[in-house]
Amino acid sequence: MAVGSRIMREEIKKEPENPINREKTCLLLLRIFITNNGHHHRTDEFSRGNVQSRELQIYAWMDATLKELTSLVKVYPEARKKGTVFNFAVVFTDVKRPGYRVKAVGNTMSGRKGTDDSMTLPSQKFQVDYLDIAITPPHQAPPPSGHMRPH
Repeated sequence: MAVGSRIMREEIKKEPENPINREKTCLLLLRIFITNNGHHHRTDEFSRGNVQSRELQIYAWMDATLKELTSLVKVYPEARKKGTVFNFAVVFTDVKRPGYRVKAVGNTMSGRKGTDDSMTLPSQKFQVDYLDIAITPPHQAPPPSGHMRPH
């Protein structure tokens, strides 16, 4: 990861957030598109409305963390293995041209704590479009970097 992108990510995470009262706030329906090959979907797949992989629709609070979302995605057997990497991206409408854009926002790993675990959707300027999660099975995942540590 480039130093510039790490600084930008840390600045985004430090923005103050208004906590959501989870007892009084309605849940948000999230449409999550998942691949298990480690790669995110192409933007044109969203534009044409023919994403050819699994879609998971879940209810979550807008301030859900990536680790919370990871636990909800574990309904798929291949996502339950220790060492599985979950790369998150937000998919949003491109205001400059027709179609969508995909922006990688962070990753988590089953069985390890990481710096992105507590990242929330609002900290990444998530609007109500889609999430795209690229799952990489443990035997295909790159070695963990220094920002992950075992539970």
